[in-house]
Amino acid sequence: MSDLFRKKAVAYDDAEFGMKRVLSALDLTLLGIGAIIGTGIFVLTGHAAATQSGPAVVLSFLVAGVACAFAALSYSELAASVGGSGSAYGYSYAAFGELIAWIIAWDLILEYGVSVAAVANGWSGYFNNALTAMGIGLPEQFTKGPFAEGGGGIVNLPAIIVILILMVLLIIGVKETARINAAAVAIKLLAVAIFVGVAIFNVHPANWSPFLPFGWFGHDGAGKPIGVLAGASLVFFAYVGFDAVSTAVEEAREPQRDVPVGILSALGFCTTIYVIVSALMTGIVPYTSLNVSSPASEALLLIGHDTAAGLVATGVIFGLTTVMLVLYYGLTRIITSVSRDGLLPPYFSAVNERTRTPVRTTVLTGVVMAIMAGFIPLGILAELVNIGTLVAFVLVCGGVIMLRRSHPDLPRPFKTPGGILTPVLGVLSCGALIVFLPWETHLRFILWLAAGLIIYFTYSIKHSRLASTST
Repeated sequence: MSDLFRKKAVAYDDAEFGMKRVLSALDLTLLGIGAIIGTGIFVLTGHAAATQSGPAVVLSFLVAGVACAFAALSYSELAASVGGSGSAYGYSYAAFGELIAWIIAWDLILEYGVSVAAVANGWSGYFNNALTAMGIGLPEQFTKGPFAEGGGGIVNLPAIIVILILMVLLIIGVKETARINAAAVAIKLLAVAIFVGVAIFNVHPANWSPFLPFGWFGHDGAGKPIGVLAGASLVFFAYVGFDAVSTAVEEAREPQRDVPVGILSALGFCTTIYVIVSALMTGIVPYTSLNVSSPASEALLLIGHDTAAGLVATGVIFGLTTVMLVLYYGLTRIITSVSRDGLLPPYFSAVNERTRTPVRTTVLTGVVMAIMAGFIPLGILAELVNIGTLVAFVLVCGGVIMLRRSHPDLPRPFKTPGGILTPVLGVLSCGALIVFLPWETHLRFILWLAAGLIIYFTYSIKHSRLASTST
């Protein structure tokens, strides 16, 4: 084993940082489902169908799912062989060294933090709709921030409150959080089942014609990418959940077996659900009517099933809650791992003696995300998430390729099927989806990475744990 692997192993075995191994393969699978089934079905499906893919949004989900499958297999191999709670950060550290690892860590912090704030912003709308139906809706000035489109309010109060509640849950302990997540996932899947059960008897095949109204790839009059591949780049956000599973390596009972099972089971199950729901959604109403914030319940309302629409909307509230919970969990574990290696101050790696959770990091990130969700509009929050996810996946696939060459004798309890071809296809497919994103997204992402490099060369490189152990 190389010095790099040895030093990383020492860091992960340090008693000061130890976490409880309490999560089973089922817990990990449910964590993945909790993060994956949410925004994709309840928000992005309608938007992607109406503006980019039409009924062929089914193909967009399949394309994104295939790209994710290559990445998921690579994640599984690295999770079983390298370990650590830093997800793509830890794997990039082992494969490429500290600088690339820091870049991907900075990328993941953006990806997870913005995702939680963005979902909280959307959750607030569904929640206030439910309050309004009960006659106790909040005034508009307390449901959107000052910079919202169509006139700003004062603060998005529900978005702030839900993040603070999740913060308390994560402080209590990961096993308790997993139990709550499992219950919420059950409610969410029940809502999906209600939608499927009603929609399957109301499909009108004429709504699927034309199936490819925008083709595979093109541009609209404003130069914005459209088509199946552009739709795949958009709905890719819906698959970020399996990445969160890999952050739980140090809290899994048998990580070399349970983490690959959790990742692949969650991805396979959720891709199937996405394809079924998107096909039914575009089959019961014209795809042009789905560009709304709640397409699943809106589609049921349009065909006269008000009660089912209400039940589905209730499931959305629970569904988006589990998305936030799992992504928030993943963010704290990534920051903790980065801090262990000295790339962030040691404040972030402290674990509470009683709960064995990173309380300081949980509180600080929760406050920051609550402020973002309360004052920044959803559209601004969501812009950078997909490119960050795709870059992380490309580096993970590249990490498998690199470690196969540099450490051929490294124990690999799980190996990607298809040999080196699988991670190569992962790099190509995820890289292609990056290309289909708007150029403004690339520019903003580059600016974020530039800020990260400034932090690295002014603080991280001087305090790196790896550097201190080599001197």
